[in-house]
Amino acid sequence: MEFLTILLSSILTLGSPVGLALDTFAENTILSQVERVEELQIRVDNTPNYQVIQGKVQRLRMASRGVWVTSDMRIDTLELETDAIDVDLQRLARGGKESLAKSLRQPLQAGVRLVLTESDINKGLQSPTATARLQQLHFRLLSGSKQNYQIFNPRIEFLANNRIRFQADIREGENPSIPITLESGLTIIAGESVQLINPIVLVDGKAIPPLLVGGLTSGLTNRYNLRSLADAGITARVLQLKIDTGRLELAGFVQVKPQN
Repeated sequence: MEFLTILLSSILTLGSPVGLALDTFAENTILSQVERVEELQIRVDNTPNYQVIQGKVQRLRMASRGVWVTSDMRIDTLELETDAIDVDLQRLARGGKESLAKSLRQPLQAGVRLVLTESDINKGLQSPTATARLQQLHFRLLSGSKQNYQIFNPRIEFLANNRIRFQADIREGENPSIPITLESGLTIIAGESVQLINPIVLVDGKAIPPLLVGGLTSGLTNRYNLRSLADAGITARVLQLKIDTGRLELAGFVQVKPQN
């Protein structure tokens, strides 16, 4: 959402510099916010042209490939298409975390398509930032008590039939490291939450009892639910989740309601 706010703020509040097409100006705005982009196309539908100075855009479409958010994190494909946009430019120009929602004169709706590859995810998992965050994780393992584990060599596999496999080595204190494996199918419930299908968890080659695995499944479903965005006036739904060998594809939509 912050990404969309920056893009709209640049297009609508600054307008297009003389001699520079609005589409090109929008592309330059995106390029300034990420490490680099291998392929990028943006189309701003805006007829008549003067509508932009009134805070109105008919439609915004973006198609990108190879979006390097950082030097270690690559998004294979990111596509975005909005419905008509109508904002109060003065409110949008004030900035702030909620500037987009507070500036809207009508709900903002957008469709999103995202593609991630196994190789890109694994490269990101090996980055210093990801490594530092993984070392801060606290989780329960076998005994049911919270322990501090160091996580090494995390890697993910996208499998056929909407299944994933996550593997890593974990270590508590000075104890020897232990390999863990989580393999599961994934499905989306009501477009809002993730559900694990037939999950299997192996610790040092031994399967965790189904009762403990069931607790992991319900915890994941309850924690990652898009309904939690409703209090902020955001409605988000996943329309499609497709996982195949080496590749994950997700399509969804988001609606942001005006906050006056």
